[in-house]
Amino acid sequence: MEWLTHWVEIVSGVLAELGVPEAYREIGALGLLYALAILLVLVFLLVLLRLIRRGRGPEAGKKEPPAPPEEEEPPPPPVEKEGAAPASEEEGIGGEVEGEVGEVSPVETPEAAELEEVHEVLDRGAEALQVPVPEVPEALEEEAPAPSLFDRMRAGLAKTQSSLMGRIDALLGGSQVVDEDLLEELEEILVTADFGMKTTQDLIQTLEKRVLGGQTTTPEELRRMLREEIGRRLHVEAAPLEMESASPYVLMVVGVNGVGKTTTIGKLAHQLVGQGKKVVLGAGDTFRAAASEQLAIWGERAGVDVIRHAEGADPAAVAFDAAKAAVARKADVLILDTAGRLHTKANLMEELKKIRRVLDREVPGAPHETLLVLDATTGQNALVQARLFQEAVEVSGIALTKLDGTAKGGMVVAIGTELGLPVRFVGIGEKIDDLRAFDPDLFVAALFDKD
Repeated sequence: MEWLTHWVEIVSGVLAELGVPEAYREIGALGLLYALAILLVLVFLLVLLRLIRRGRGPEAGKKEPPAPPEEEEPPPPPVEKEGAAPASEEEGIGGEVEGEVGEVSPVETPEAAELEEVHEVLDRGAEALQVPVPEVPEALEEEAPAPSLFDRMRAGLAKTQSSLMGRIDALLGGSQVVDEDLLEELEEILVTADFGMKTTQDLIQTLEKRVLGGQTTTPEELRRMLREEIGRRLHVEAAPLEMESASPYVLMVVGVNGVGKTTTIGKLAHQLVGQGKKVVLGAGDTFRAAASEQLAIWGERAGVDVIRHAEGADPAAVAFDAAKAAVARKADVLILDTAGRLHTKANLMEELKKIRRVLDREVPGAPHETLLVLDATTGQNALVQARLFQEAVEVSGIALTKLDGTAKGGMVVAIGTELGLPVRFVGIGEKIDDLRAFDPDLFVAALFDKD
C-alpha cells in the first residue's frame, strides 16, 4: 500500500495548490485515484475488444463452409478382404477428410496471434506502470512579506483617507489660487470630518496667517502647510508611557459601554507579552454579564493570568486582589478592567475614584496610567466623554478604537488640540495585533501620502 499512499500524497499536494481545504484533500485524492483506475480499466477493455474484433474480421470474410463435426462422421464401411475398390474409396474419403482437416487447422493461427497481441498490450501496460514516477518538486511558496506598520496604518485609515483627503484633493485640484472662498470650503470639509469647530477654526486661522504672510500662493503649497499644522497638533506634550518606571506598572482602563475596553486590554496584553513582559489582568467589570469570562478568554489567548471574582462583586475588591497578585507574582504590568459607565452618572464616577484609592494604597503611585478607551465612530460625542472622564478620574491617555470603521479620522486631531491628551493606542482592525502604539508622524503620512 506504499504506492497508494505515495499517489495520495501527490494528488493531495495538487489539491492543496488548487485551494481545497485540508479536511477534504485526502478524500478528494482517493476519489480521483479511484475514478482514474476505473477509467484505465475501461480503456483496457475497449482496446482488448477492438483487437479481438480485428482478428476475427478476415476469417468472417472468407465464408468457408464449416468443418463437419467428428461425431457426425459416418461409420466406416466393413472392410472387405477381396477387392481393392472399397479400400480405394475409403482411402479417398480419408484423404478428403484429411484434406478438410488440413484446411480447418489453420483457423487456430489468428487466435494465437490475437493472444500474442493481447500479451504484448499487457506487457506494454505493465512496463508503463513500472515507469518510475518523477518526484514532484515541492511548491516553493513565496511567503508574502508581512505588511509594514505604515501599510497597516494606511489600510486602517483607508476610509478617512479616501473621504477626507479625497475631498480636499478634489477641492485643491480644481482651484488655481488660494483665496477666501477656498479656505471656507476647506473649513467645511474639516468640520464634517470631525475635526471639531475649535480645532478647525484654529487650523484655518493659522493657514490664513501663513497665506497673508506670503508663505503660499498655490493649492499644492496649502496642502503641504495643512499637513504640517495637523502633525504639529498631534505632537501633544505629555509624559511618555514608560512601563519600566514602576513594578508593577498599573494601568487602569475606563470608558463607556461598548467602546471595546475588554478587547483593547486583551490586545494590549498580547503586545506586552511579545515584548517579554509579565502581565496580570484584573477583571474589575463585575457588572456586565460574562465580562470576566470574556477577559479570561483574552487572557488565555495572550498567555497571562487573570484575577476575577464572581459576577456582582465589589470592583474595588477585585482591584485589591489583582494588585496583591501582581506584587506577589512579580509582574511587570497590571492592567485593570472596569465596568462601562456613563459619564453622566456621578455615583459610578465615585466608584472609579474608590478603585484608584485602593490601587494607590497597595502600589504607591498607582494607577500610573488611566487609559480612556473611545470609539472613533461616535464622533464628537467621544470628545464630550473624554472631557468629563478627564475631570472625574484624571485621564492621562487615550486609546482610540475602530478607527478603521470610520471616515472621520479628524477625531484624533481634535482630542490632542482641545483636551491636550496624548493618543496612546489606535485600533485599526479586528486582529489581535491590530492595536498599535500611536505614531503622529506615521498617522499624518498615511493620511496625506498619495502613493
